[in-house]
Amino acid sequence: MSVSQRPLSPHLQVYSWHLTMALSILHRMTGVFLSFGAVALVIVLVSMASGADAYSCIHDALTHPIGLLFLFAWTFALYFHMANGVRHLVWDAGLGLGKKVASSSGWYVLAFAVLATAASWLSMVMGVLV
Repeated sequence: MSVSQRPLSPHLQVYSWHLTMALSILHRMTGVFLSFGAVALVIVLVSMASGADAYSCIHDALTHPIGLLFLFAWTFALYFHMANGVRHLVWDAGLGLGKKVASSSGWYVLAFAVLATAASWLSMVMGVLV
């Protein structure tokens, strides 16, 4: 059998996208992004231990709009990864594996991540304004 006649395995063009597929990919991406955030946290802690000049430089970077966007995305990644991890633990117990339950729990995970991120940032902004 020649290479051109070999059957192709199904790929993304064959399968239709489902919420659980997208959340699985997002879970992996947020896990990687949390690793970058952990490195950033170590840099902040080292700069704090290094003195006021080093901390001032890091503070300026993180309070820049791009730094704030990074922190906002990191907060979302933290809440999403945590909530989706709990969802996976429930699945590991053999619960919630039906299509409808898996899909609705995915929407709950997304809603929790968005609301918790918004609540965290609103409480921070309100704390700064007070």
